[in-house]
Amino acid sequence: MSWDSLLEMFKETGVSDSARAATPLTRLALASSPRVLHVLVLVAGFFGLAVYFSGNAIGFGFLLTGMTLLVMVTAIAILSYRHRRGQVAKWSATSALIEHDSVASFGTDGTGRILFQNPAARTRFDDAGAATLSQAIGDLFATPQAVIQRMQLQADTTGAASEDIAATRGALRISVHRVDAVGYIWRLDEGVADPAQDIGHKIAMPMMRVSETGTIVDLNAPMLALLGNRPKTLDQVISHLPLDPGRMQQIETTSGAIEAHLAVLEDDDGLRQMFICPGLAPTGNWIHFDAIPVPLMKISIMGEIVMSNRRARALLGLDDTDDLDFADVVAGMGRPVDEWLLDISEGRGANRTEVVRATRPSQDVFLQVALGRMVEEGQVSLLAVLIDATELKTLEAQFVQSQKMQAIGQLAGGVAHDFNNLLTAIGGHCDLLLLRHEPGDPDFGDLVQINQNANRAASLVGQLLAFSRKQNMQPELIDLRDTLGDLTHLLNRLVGEKINLNWAHDPELPHIRADKRQLEQVLMNLVVNARDAMPDGGNIQVETRTLKLSEPLSRDRATVVAGDYVVVTVRDEGCGIAGDKLPKIFEPFYSTKRVGEGTGLGLSMAYGIVKQSGGFIFADSVIGNGTSFTMYFPAHHLKGALAPVAPDPVKRSIIRPDGGVVLLVEDEAPVRAFASRALRLRGFTVLEAESAEQALETLKDAELQVDIFVTDVVMPGMD
Repeated sequence: MSWDSLLEMFKETGVSDSARAATPLTRLALASSPRVLHVLVLVAGFFGLAVYFSGNAIGFGFLLTGMTLLVMVTAIAILSYRHRRGQVAKWSATSALIEHDSVASFGTDGTGRILFQNPAARTRFDDAGAATLSQAIGDLFATPQAVIQRMQLQADTTGAASEDIAATRGALRISVHRVDAVGYIWRLDEGVADPAQDIGHKIAMPMMRVSETGTIVDLNAPMLALLGNRPKTLDQVISHLPLDPGRMQQIETTSGAIEAHLAVLEDDDGLRQMFICPGLAPTGNWIHFDAIPVPLMKISIMGEIVMSNRRARALLGLDDTDDLDFADVVAGMGRPVDEWLLDISEGRGANRTEVVRATRPSQDVFLQVALGRMVEEGQVSLLAVLIDATELKTLEAQFVQSQKMQAIGQLAGGVAHDFNNLLTAIGGHCDLLLLRHEPGDPDFGDLVQINQNANRAASLVGQLLAFSRKQNMQPELIDLRDTLGDLTHLLNRLVGEKINLNWAHDPELPHIRADKRQLEQVLMNLVVNARDAMPDGGNIQVETRTLKLSEPLSRDRATVVAGDYVVVTVRDEGCGIAGDKLPKIFEPFYSTKRVGEGTGLGLSMAYGIVKQSGGFIFADSVIGNGTSFTMYFPAHHLKGALAPVAPDPVKRSIIRPDGGVVLLVEDEAPVRAFASRALRLRGFTVLEAESAEQALETLKDAELQVDIFVTDVVMPGMD
């Protein structure tokens, strides 16, 4: 589009809409520019009068007025030109931006007149020869002008608007953006998936969606081809209304009236999806049944599968020779299948679908089944339309799992704080008792057992916190070769004599950022699990390597972005993990070990620590051939970053001979009692406060000298 044509376009469209959002002076420029010539004539008149009355005050006044008007009209003309040039520049930039968009896009003025369109729009809509947007898209859905006006009003308020509309060819997403004060940019995406229409638009069976009042809201392509036009109401398609479920209906088509069955499904939005089943004549002539590209079954009221087409047999995993009841191939309804079939055959619960699980295929297949009642020569039978709902159920299961994991994480984080306080009190008082008992004392062994179990419980809380990602981390740049080298001796003792622990390191391994202590715990858990999977002995391989991902890696519902990674693999030769159990191993309290052999928190803790470190962990396993855990950690190539920063020397105050005064601030009474007693045993004078506010009140005493504070961090009120 040339500069001159754009200027001409703005001259034709006028300035009132453009000036709506401009400044007052700019609006004056836009509104007055067509009258510039008139103003110039007026200026010339003032100059003429100034010449006529020259030599006196009146002439000077006319001259001054003429010059003032000349300056104003010049300023207005400049502003008008600059504003129009800015509008043209905006349209030029916008049109260049959408020129190569694969989605049909239009530029319109405030009245809906098409100013420009991209190649995708010209290819899709040029046949209509439309001057306005409503004319161009009028064949896609009803009342386009009302939709355009509604969206323009919203765009004027918020700058943009978007709507999904049921159109002739499926769901249509229309979006509009306000281009400053110039006009509107429209995008019409016809490739949007509408969940409410998925069933009807994914299959080749003629389908229409009808409102409760009989208005036809939507047609799929096969129905449009069958009818030859787009009727507005149901009575234009079906001769005899109201519908009589189960009986043949007379359908008006381009080639005349035909008789067919109607399968009706209820949508969540109150609409009805009506499927036409051609070729199913009441005489029992089902010769076209197998050719219909939709899974269909004919079922007797006793539940016997009388007939099924090729698509249905493939979906249910049936052979042509199978003679089964419908209850033999589906399950999971929560009530007997026979009762459901009986309800439909007697006219109860019609137009409702059920989600069931197919029992015959080797993999889980979920079906959405719609049953329709048919009457053939006085005999009642049922027509079943099967829709594969496996993907929907999989997404539902993933959502439920994520909600469960989130709930357990919140529970772990909330409980761990209180539980840690209890363990601190138990372990602390136990330590105080151990100070007063010698190893030969009869109670010494019991106290040691209490202390050890309290420490085990504290470790369990740490695992819970790691799983919930609420554990305090101290990340640092570490070299995995050094970390694994420090663990070698401990891990060799853990695996025992029957198992060989082998190491393989990349000589140019970059550093990673993680909490060294927690990472050691992850590696120990994985190695111990590998040991438990090989009771008769074997080999455990721990390998580190550098990996550069040039493109994202997607697996197990996670995406590892492109970049440099340090990959750690722990591989065993054990019994392996079954495929149906593998997706669950990172769940808390889930374990494939026997009761009493594990808490089920090891792998969930490892998952939490790895994710908290910014990494990823994946598991691969083959029954009888072992399991492999692979961890991806972002690589850090910083040189010299591992040198610890020497802390500034601390100036220590001289402790008074009497041990000094300690202000102890702790809101948990058991922990405060233990800490207070322990400090007093060391000769300190302890002042206790159960809150920060109480501690500050204590410090108001000007004669009080406190040498050190011992405080909790998280407390009610002030922390």
